Amino acid sequence: MAFYSILRRASSTIVPLAVRSVGSPRTLYEPISTALGVGNCRLFHELSRRSLAPSIHYSTAFFAAKLCSSPDENLIQIIDSEIQCAQESDLHDCVVEIPDSFPFEIQDTPGESIVILKREYQDELIKIEIDLHKTGNEEIVDENDNINYDVADGDDNEEEKESNVESNIALLVSVSKRNGFCLQFDAGAFPDRIAINSLSIKEPGCSPLAYEGPEFSDLDENLQRAFHKYLAVRGLKPNTASFLLGYMISKDSKEYLRWLRNIKKFVEN
Repeated sequence: MAFYSILRRASSTIVPLAVRSVGSPRTLYEPISTALGVGNCRLFHELSRRSLAPSIHYSTAFFAAKLCSSPDENLIQIIDSEIQCAQESDLHDCVVEIPDSFPFEIQDTPGESIVILKREYQDELIKIEIDLHKTGNEEIVDENDNINYDVADGDDNEEEKESNVESNIALLVSVSKRNGFCLQFDAGAFPDRIAINSLSIKEPGCSPLAYEGPEFSDLDENLQRAFHKYLAVRGLKPNTASFLLGYMISKDSKEYLRWLRNIKKFVEN
């Protein structure tokens, strides 16, 4: 649900007021099919910068629901309204095409939150785990921008701060050798790059308390660049990050619709 809320939050700032006033649920999502198709277009970049934090303003369901004879019937009606909103969005049946140069096999089971990517590279097995529930937000710091946030400009300041937050999906990257050793990266996929947060070496039978190394940002810059190139030749490049964001947004919308239907079935029965 985290990615689905990006689109709703983004619509309040990206889509012009004249368009939003139409009132159709599809209005909020019309730019998304284009964004997912192009990948690196400006709108997709802006959508991906929005916070992934869940929002309670998921649809017009609260306003569409009528008084019913029981709380259960009221709940079902609200769920129906939300299902209709999701079905009318461009994300409902959108397909994110896998690039021809994409080197990974995608293991994606409907109903599960984790997507696994795998490939072999020379004598190594590369595995990437992506969890829909693990998202993050990183503040973009501009050293040349010394904005003085005045308390009197509360609303404007909040918008300014939100625009400086870039969203990402968490990646757990494992590079395994045949001898059982594994180099594991805690990374993030941003709209235009792969960011490494930390890395550790896993030995066969090693203690869970084993030293896992310093923070990646504390490493020498040359060493940091070398690790980024190490991942790039194994398939983790900026265009990979852009594709993964689009793919996970699409998956999240489908899983949200499946979740709504399952909740409705439970309440009805």
